[in-house]
Amino acid sequence: MKILAAAQRVYAEHGFRGATTRRIAEIAGVNEVTLFRIFGSKDALLDEAVRPNATRREVSVLTDHPVDPGAEVTSWVAAQLEFLRERRSLIRKTMSEVEERPHLIACVREGPQCAHIALTQYLAALVEDGWIAPSPDHKAAIAMLMGAVFGDAMGREMIPENFPPVSAAPAAYARLFLRAIGLRARPAHGTRAGGGRKPAALPRGGRPTNSSGHTPR
Repeated sequence: MKILAAAQRVYAEHGFRGATTRRIAEIAGVNEVTLFRIFGSKDALLDEAVRPNATRREVSVLTDHPVDPGAEVTSWVAAQLEFLRERRSLIRKTMSEVEERPHLIACVREGPQCAHIALTQYLAALVEDGWIAPSPDHKAAIAMLMGAVFGDAMGREMIPENFPPVSAAPAAYARLFLRAIGLRARPAHGTRAGGGRKPAALPRGGRPTNSSGHTPR
């Protein structure tokens, strides 16, 4: 909606106090009365505008039936990075005003919570299909991936030397995440198929080992 997009733009530039309904209406190309008729108040309009999904287009989703975890997680990370980079000014402004307007915490939490749920469900699917073993460390791995993605999106323009090249970043973060959760070379038999022998775990060098611990030739 063009009104929400205009509100996001004005809020990101001027903050709550500077984001007047007159400015928003001018950017959106509508009458101020229209803003109040739809949203009721400036507070309600801006609260809706800062929600992560207010103007979000469809982005990559994580499948319930993993086939290529490397490609799937890389695609998801790339989509998250693009979305966060597009909204970084708005996110920074919102976080800077949380202490003064604590109800914004619910808006700030929405995006990370959705991402956390998506990754948690994806890891559950990886476990069920035999790609990884259950582990209490999965939550920490999710936290590290989300932290890396958020730090890249928010901080790259200030300290670019701290991050991998833009084009390589999604695959790099995905690769480290999958290594952290112990992704196996391939699922021999997932539990959805009724169990069976577990697939070999990837050693440090990235190649599967046989039952004696040696890398097969």
